[in-house]
Amino acid sequence: MTRILRQLTTRLGRAAATVAVLAAALTGTAAGTASAAGGWSCSGAPVPAGYVITMYNPGGCSNHGSWYQQPAQDRLWTCSGSPIVSGYVLTGYNPQGCNGVGAWFHQLVRNGIWTCPYSPIPAGYRSTTYDARGCNGLGAWLTVKA
Repeated sequence: MTRILRQLTTRLGRAAATVAVLAAALTGTAAGTASAAGGWSCSGAPVPAGYVITMYNPGGCSNHGSWYQQPAQDRLWTCSGSPIVSGYVLTGYNPQGCNGVGAWFHQLVRNGIWTCPYSPIPAGYRSTTYDARGCNGLGAWLTVKA
């Protein structure tokens, strides 16, 4: 029974951490420790402009979870809930990435790139053809210059 409770607690902690990061990313506020630009920060800390979240440690920050923030760059896996920096699109999905929280592959937009659901489509581009097998079965759209 203890093992089941630990697993449940771990899963609930990961879900709460994901919600906290999403809330911070969407509102620009945080309920927790502030972070310096980049490096490890506690769940709920704001993510600086131009940065993404690339790793998750469920045991960090006294078991409340911690996230690693780094500047965005082309061809980088980021954790679910990470901001998507302007000019980037989501092109792959791994549900086991970021210590089980899920991860998305960020790439700079370009003509003929396949994008996942929830990916922004930057100005000057549009989505066309759909492939249900893309993005690990979530589906993907061909993104081309408008």
